[in-house]
Amino acid sequence: MFMPISKQDMRDRGIGQLDFVYILGDAYVDHPSFGCAIITRVLEHHGYTCGIIAQPDWHDVGAFLRLGKPRLAWLVSAGNIDSMVAHYTSARKKRSDDAYSAGNIAGKRPDRAATVYSQMCRRAAPEIPVLCGGLEVSLRRFAHYDYWEDRVMPSVLVDSGADILMFGMGEHSIVELADRLNAGEAVDRIRDVRGTCYLCDPKDTPLGAVQCPSYKEVCESREMYARACRIQYDQQDEVYGKMIIQRHGDKMLVQNPPALSLTTEELDEVYSLPYERTYHPVYEKEGGVPAIKEVRFSITHNRGCFGFCNFCSIALHQGRKVTARSEESVLREAEYLTTLPDFKGYIHDVGGPTANFRRTSCDKQLKAGLCKGKKCLAPKACPALIADHTEYLGILRKMRQIKGIKKVFIRSGIRYDYVNEDKSEEFLTELIKYHISGQLKVAPEHCSAAVLDKMGKPHIEGYRRFQKRYFEINKREGMQQFLVPYLMSSHPGSRLQDAIELAMFLKENRIHPEQVQDFYPTPGTLSTCMFYTGLDPYTLEPVYVARDPEDKAMQRALLQYFRPENRRKIITALCKAGRQDLIGHGDGKLVAPDREYVKMKAEQEAARQTGKGRKAAPKGKKNVRSSGGQRSAPRKKR
Repeated sequence: MFMPISKQDMRDRGIGQLDFVYILGDAYVDHPSFGCAIITRVLEHHGYTCGIIAQPDWHDVGAFLRLGKPRLAWLVSAGNIDSMVAHYTSARKKRSDDAYSAGNIAGKRPDRAATVYSQMCRRAAPEIPVLCGGLEVSLRRFAHYDYWEDRVMPSVLVDSGADILMFGMGEHSIVELADRLNAGEAVDRIRDVRGTCYLCDPKDTPLGAVQCPSYKEVCESREMYARACRIQYDQQDEVYGKMIIQRHGDKMLVQNPPALSLTTEELDEVYSLPYERTYHPVYEKEGGVPAIKEVRFSITHNRGCFGFCNFCSIALHQGRKVTARSEESVLREAEYLTTLPDFKGYIHDVGGPTANFRRTSCDKQLKAGLCKGKKCLAPKACPALIADHTEYLGILRKMRQIKGIKKVFIRSGIRYDYVNEDKSEEFLTELIKYHISGQLKVAPEHCSAAVLDKMGKPHIEGYRRFQKRYFEINKREGMQQFLVPYLMSSHPGSRLQDAIELAMFLKENRIHPEQVQDFYPTPGTLSTCMFYTGLDPYTLEPVYVARDPEDKAMQRALLQYFRPENRRKIITALCKAGRQDLIGHGDGKLVAPDREYVKMKAEQEAARQTGKGRKAAPKGKKNVRSSGGQRSAPRKKR
């Protein structure tokens, strides 16, 4: 049974007043891949009632009151992704579709949805607490660079007017908040819940916090912004992370330490709750909600990612510590999927942020936390890393044997660098034989060591090693499957020369990427900090940033060097970089010349020959003009 979305639903369940009303920027989908579904099911499991108002008309206060006022609090979320990312491309162009809305129709939520919704809740019922959560507010909890406004904006708490912001995975936080509100505690007295932020008067700032440069300072100084960014990341560990404070005018933003990760038993409980695993029937007439298609028959078996790429939001939101469900829980969900009427025998994914992580990268993390300012896999694997696919492989083997399952796919990201560190080839062999269909997608992202260092990714030698193993196993098994690399253009640190290096790498390896992601500066990431400040937040060294649209267009075109429509841009890029040696035919060349280039070269050659002819004229035979403009007679020989 879905959560109530109307007064009639409330009457049918005998509910006079809901404990919580959840205002949501997505269409309502009751599936554990959607944050709203998890939070509302967890609250229901703990005895609280929740109703959902999905994508309300943000111009009408009445739309926020159609379920009445909540007894305990409004819950607000923009949805599974940032509303600005949902609305705009990396070129800031408006998107024409929205997979998280019914009918794939864009425009059903406002820009900066969490802020707008929180403000409307405050107007609808000023006396009711407003608690906001989800990815959008999680990554905007501090003063942050906003790509779409091209300026530093304050914490979302300042503009939204919400009482408390929940960051990260919110199961622990929301239950504690619910219990304390239910016990009669005033929301402005709840100041110590892990995984939450709040605003207070500076005189009430708690002791023992790490202080970030203020909102004013990060607006005025890019170096201060970079320093603030490092502090925020260095304290995002549940073991040693401290409270962080940041002054915003006459208020102090306080972030409590991150919430503790759910244990295996707690994760099992969360994923055992009675989700409908599909969108609400009210969307049927609009064609449903496209975002459900890939996850309807997918299974999440883990959380967190110690891969810690600089352009990824997971470290600041979900965390670097990896936790996993039990084998029994995962297999039980797989068996349940086979009972659904529209199941065709295919599990679309058994994954998570990174599919092949089932444990922390090393044992010391459990007591000491993750190494501050370091990465487990980049630029090369840490000696303490424990790479072991045994448990994950055991789950996949048992799942393949479940009656009614024809194929188990893995479509979440596979960390090939982690696979490289596994001394056994069993996992890679069975991945190739049983769990992909024609191709495997991995994410080297680039080949330039300088760029990969700024991305927080391992160097390209690891990809070459994996590629060799991948094709060797395919050949041994009598299979011919492709390896498809995810690539990114214009990441901070990437110059035109780096893009040319990548283009040559792709050509040498006969790789024709059909899709290329241009770097997208989303709020809160380390890469976005580099994009805005031009500084590495961990070293404060300058970082080149491709800001000029022409530069970005050339870098993107180079990654698809084989497309005829890109030839002119590529030739322009090669000329600009002084790499005309790569224009021509045959091996070692990137692109064939076009008419414009041939014409230009001919004109250059003609000009050169003309100049050469003048210099070659016999001395004394040609009159030259004197400084006075008169012809002077040739000098006589002495």
